[in-house]
Amino acid sequence: MSRKVFIVLLAASFLVGCSQSKSSSGAASGPVPKAPAELAKGEALFNAHCARCHGEGAKGTDHGPPFLSKIYEPNHHGDAAFQLAPQRGVRSHHWSFGDMPKIEGVQPEEVNEIIPYIRWLQKQAGIF
Repeated sequence: MSRKVFIVLLAASFLVGCSQSKSSSGAASGPVPKAPAELAKGEALFNAHCARCHGEGAKGTDHGPPFLSKIYEPNHHGDAAFQLAPQRGVRSHHWSFGDMPKIEGVQPEEVNEIIPYIRWLQKQAGIF
């Protein structure tokens, strides 16, 4: 496997099996901005599949990193990384939460809805 593909596979982390913990990872605090109507499906899917580890509004928890970090901006972790993470899992590399296993039942079409919501949150946070 090439180094670039390996990095992409390690990129995003949609951790599973986490409890509904609050952030203790130094992630951004404050209210989650209200998403535009066209991102409602992505927001709902994020909340259903990702928020228990990555936190409400992608702010992170003590079980998963926040996506509101320069590390996860599109030029460092592209959309393909977010697509591959639930399909294949991710080895721990930017966080100390352990490896992310693949997420059974999350379809690529659902991740295609989640990604724009995450990117919108990142824009709101001034990441890019």
